[in-house]
Amino acid sequence: MRKLILFAVILSFVTCSDFKRKSGEKPVARAFDKYLYPNDINDIMPANISASDSVIAARDYIEKWINKQLLLNKAEINLTEEEQNVDKQIENYKTSLLIYKYEQSLIEQKLDTFISFQEIEEYYNENSSNFMLNDNLVKALFLQVPRTSPEIWKIRRWYRSANEEDIKKLENYCYQYATKYDFFDDSWVYFSEIGKSLPIKIDNPEQYLKYRKFIEIKDSTYYYFVNIKDRRLIGTVSPLEIVSKNIRNIILNKRKIRLIKELEANIYNDALNRNNFIIY
Repeated sequence: MRKLILFAVILSFVTCSDFKRKSGEKPVARAFDKYLYPNDINDIMPANISASDSVIAARDYIEKWINKQLLLNKAEINLTEEEQNVDKQIENYKTSLLIYKYEQSLIEQKLDTFISFQEIEEYYNENSSNFMLNDNLVKALFLQVPRTSPEIWKIRRWYRSANEEDIKKLENYCYQYATKYDFFDDSWVYFSEIGKSLPIKIDNPEQYLKYRKFIEIKDSTYYYFVNIKDRRLIGTVSPLEIVSKNIRNIILNKRKIRLIKELEANIYNDALNRNNFIIY
């Protein structure tokens, strides 16, 4: 059915009956001495395409094909014979592509992708200087409350407290009145993200964080409360949990490189033993 729809569609583009034929087909387009035939378009059409979509897709493909032929013609006219000789480049590309596909196939079959936490931790400890922070990290509580909220004084006590009962009271209060309540107690967040929510610009966040654990700010509409539970400043080593995924990828990539080198060495030695090559 798809072929019948497409054939009907592309026949509508044919205006001449004396074009060259390809297996009895009438071409649907010509650019200089090159022709485009129904089967050329049919090969790229998706299954179960509607008649209206076939028209759009066929027109689009024909336009792109014509543009490509026009550009190719210009290239052939304006480039020297030496510039047009791309056989060596094509051969090099084909060689590289075949080797790459073989290597990827081998990696999929033989690469051990399991990486233990111990391996990640060992790499982190041995290469900690490679994981210096470019931004300040904090574990913090952030709270934004309208100034019209009742009993603000209670918040001042609760948000500083580590007491579980006080934390529950603060959560209940926030569910009722807070505009924003973020509790980054177990995960790291960039302090610059919290800074975006504050009504003031902090010019020197490193110094600011060094000497402040609690932040209280107000503007005409809100009170802002921040409790800095923990911090890692710019220029210090990033926490392991932040870079563990990156370390895993590094270890995996090193395994891939080692596997490929082993492959090359095995192939070389096997060919050497079989006298498959000679260096003159």
